[in-house]
Amino acid sequence: MLRSLLRRSLLRSTLHRRSLHSLAVTIALLSSLVSAQRANSARMQRVENGLPPLALSSDEPPTPLSIEKMMQLYRVPGLSLAVIDNFQIAWAKGYGVTEPGGNTPVTVHTIFQAGSISKPVAATGTLFLVEQGKLSLDENVNLKLKSWQVPDNQFTKDQKVTLRRLLSHSAGLTVHGFPGYEVGTPIPTLLQIFNGEPPANTAPIRVDFVPGTQSRYSGGGITIEQQLVMDVTGEPFPRFMHGAVLDKIGMTDSTYEQPLPSTRAAAAATGTQADATPIPGKWHIYPEMAAAGLWTTASDLAKFGIEIALSKQGKANHVLSQATVQEMLKPQIDQIGLGFFLGGYKNSQEFGHEGDDAGFQALLVMFADTGKGVAIMADSENGITVARRIVQSVAKEYGWVAAFDPPSAGELLPLVAQIKGPQAALTRYAELKKSGADSGYTIDENTLIQLGYRFLFAGQTGWSIQTFKLEVQDYPKYWNSYDSLGEAYLKAGQTDLAIENYEKSVEINPQNQNGINVLKKIRAQK
Repeated sequence: MLRSLLRRSLLRSTLHRRSLHSLAVTIALLSSLVSAQRANSARMQRVENGLPPLALSSDEPPTPLSIEKMMQLYRVPGLSLAVIDNFQIAWAKGYGVTEPGGNTPVTVHTIFQAGSISKPVAATGTLFLVEQGKLSLDENVNLKLKSWQVPDNQFTKDQKVTLRRLLSHSAGLTVHGFPGYEVGTPIPTLLQIFNGEPPANTAPIRVDFVPGTQSRYSGGGITIEQQLVMDVTGEPFPRFMHGAVLDKIGMTDSTYEQPLPSTRAAAAATGTQADATPIPGKWHIYPEMAAAGLWTTASDLAKFGIEIALSKQGKANHVLSQATVQEMLKPQIDQIGLGFFLGGYKNSQEFGHEGDDAGFQALLVMFADTGKGVAIMADSENGITVARRIVQSVAKEYGWVAAFDPPSAGELLPLVAQIKGPQAALTRYAELKKSGADSGYTIDENTLIQLGYRFLFAGQTGWSIQTFKLEVQDYPKYWNSYDSLGEAYLKAGQTDLAIENYEKSVEINPQNQNGINVLKKIRAQK
């Protein structure tokens, strides 16, 4: 009896010690978790408040910036951010509201249009078909296209349009991008888009230089890729992409469906123009789904970037093999891979893309070697301007090994105009140009064009003309200087001056289809 009591006492004592040990372990784990959360929160706050300051003029100190302040200055209603560290989403957060003047907050599940970031995601699905043997990277795409054929001409006599060239923007195809279609207006078929037939609002997609000889960005080429996928699989493009890519990666908030189904519309942000005016109908419809039709979140884009980075190392491969991803991230021509732009930051294995749809802009940057990166989405045509500043803050906090290009004066000057007036913006341009590289800002042939169009879209036609005249003075050999000035004169009703400048533009650049079309229209009306 005594021995039995002693055994029970020892057992209770052992259990008590084990309980205390378990409790101590639990407390330690909870303490570690709380410490990690606090550290993560501190890093988040440093990113949010550590944006590089803006120098609005030479005679006053730079303006300190936070994400919230930057959004206010650039009239960005809502923004979503996902920071990637060590091949994981370190944190994700929504900022602002889903539409101008609204009160619905942006969350990590708010969906935005991804614009051209649709392209690398679509490329992943297309390369999946290559791995299955249903497509080939280097054969003439006309061998598999059923619904439509790329028209042959003198440029395709010896070199053909191939999938590799479509994905690397080297197929010689026209049509840079797509403006989309307002909700409630007729939506063209892909065949109408290919042939530039109404109600398509873009020119025919054609080959106008020898495929493989140079690179030129072509959303038109990516739309041919979309048709190729549909012809080979017999599936609607959104359904194929869900099964082949989105579901496998866990991109549960994403879809290529166009128009956006009513079941998803409640989670969607409203697109906003640069002056904070909402896009009519909230957003545009993009039948060019592979090129511009993806609806997604910053977190889903981060998952996509992580998948590609890990797959390159053979550690994920939910969609593509290691060998295919390595080919995807290898420069095919210039610094363009299969779907991605590469090496934007010096001495790095960086890949990424930017996106720009009507009222929406987005950015994805990922480093395959370190597992660091960021995805940013905004419901504003000023989104990329804000996103680039956020990227610099993230890079500083998380120790990216990268050399950043100086900020663009083209992004600074419209803000100066907004805060201090048009003349102050032109004065600031003169200051930066005089300072040269010491200014800390880059100036090129498009700097004043960005500013001039801000004036034009804001109804400040006189300032727009003045800005474009300065552009012509500073860049007299750039065709777009005259094209832009011609557009401003046309809006001002000064038709003869518009014709004069459009003619000069086409003289410098005979491939300026916009100038050719405008001249035809003006002359037909005279």
